[in-house]
Amino acid sequence: MRLTTKGRYGLRLMIELALQEGQGPVLVELLERRSGVSGKYIHQLMLTLKNAGLVRTVRGPRGGYELAKPAATITAYEVVSVLEGPPVPVECVSDPAACERAGTCVTRDLWREVAAAVEGVLQTATLAELAQRARAQEPDSLTFFI
Repeated sequence: MRLTTKGRYGLRLMIELALQEGQGPVLVELLERRSGVSGKYIHQLMLTLKNAGLVRTVRGPRGGYELAKPAATITAYEVVSVLEGPPVPVECVSDPAACERAGTCVTRDLWREVAAAVEGVLQTATLAELAQRARAQEPDSLTFFI
């Protein structure tokens, strides 16, 4: 299973919003600088996330994007599914009609197990947890030497 830039960048942007949670809307310029994603692509991804109820927009000079609900309640699975669809390795896992062998295929059972494992990991990872991991990996912005 391979995620496209939609899923990867979308999750990266949502983590950035989680890092700024409670501080008001995040400017596109800041998201662009911190994530490395172009402003135009940010707007495209955020529109999809907004339509799914995960992000809200604030217009005006101090406008931008912010999470529509607490970071602790949004999972990586929600974000990826909104942007990519269900994370399954092969189409027959989510749509048995996609393959005439779906009812008797041993490998389909394996792919269903893989999909369940991926879903389980993504379901347990919240944006709050991922933001906490991101903070732990950031080098301290102020380092003093004596």
